[in-house]
Amino acid sequence: MPTFTAFTTLADRDRAEALGAALENLTPEPQGVGVFEIEDGSGRFEVAGYFDGPPDATGLALLSAAHGAAEFAVSEVPDTDWVAHVRRELAPVEAGRFFVYGAHDAANVPADRIALLIEAAMAFGTGHHGTTQGCLLALERLLQQGWSASTVADIGCGTAVLAMAAAKVWPEAEVIASDIDPLAVEVAEANLAPNALAGRVHCLTAEGFDHAHVKAAAPFDLIFANILMAPLIALAPQMAESMRPDGKIILSGILNEQADNVVNAYAEFGLIVANHEKIKEWSTLTLARDIA
Repeated sequence: MPTFTAFTTLADRDRAEALGAALENLTPEPQGVGVFEIEDGSGRFEVAGYFDGPPDATGLALLSAAHGAAEFAVSEVPDTDWVAHVRRELAPVEAGRFFVYGAHDAANVPADRIALLIEAAMAFGTGHHGTTQGCLLALERLLQQGWSASTVADIGCGTAVLAMAAAKVWPEAEVIASDIDPLAVEVAEANLAPNALAGRVHCLTAEGFDHAHVKAAAPFDLIFANILMAPLIALAPQMAESMRPDGKIILSGILNEQADNVVNAYAEFGLIVANHEKIKEWSTLTLARDIA
């Protein structure tokens, strides 16, 4: 059975969320509604509805007009097993000593690499995105410098690929993987056993550092945060407070043209750029305390 999608955009988070809430009450009802910040630095938001059949065009037009949004674009999507499709399309990714792969490529795992099995799922962070790859390369650089960590936090962990990489290279470290999305946390937890890391990474649902377990484990030697520019900037004071004096922070989910904004926000809290990695349009920043 085909699925129908209805997408629109507008420039304000509150109005986008209000439109998303109103869209849920449309008849026929959507099977799901999403509100997302568009990752192009524009500050605009996308509102999407997913329907089992054709949505009510008049209702959509009224909603977009009432909330000051662009006209909804409606499309019919073929009935496709997207997870299976993604599994077929994703090639293994190599980032220094790390090799990120799906089960369909198990036979191709090099014996001299740290293998991370991440299946396509309803969570971000398969390792195939330039931001995750950039974080793994930043971790590789720290390892080559002889740097080590005993406490690690992966904030906005998605599939927990970064937390698992840290747990692999530092077997004795305390590693926490947190995400605001409970589904992502379920996916992260499910990824541990296939990677022989059951019980090694503590997965939990939290907004930023707002969780008793995260607060108790702080300060951290290493903090990963592969999310988006706006939440990274908002988290800057908590990041600085939760980092050991000689610790490191690895940030990504940042478009190249957004990097200066993030750098300036963290500089206010005494954190400076130790390394800036660019992979296509994405930037990964490694930050350290300014002790000059």
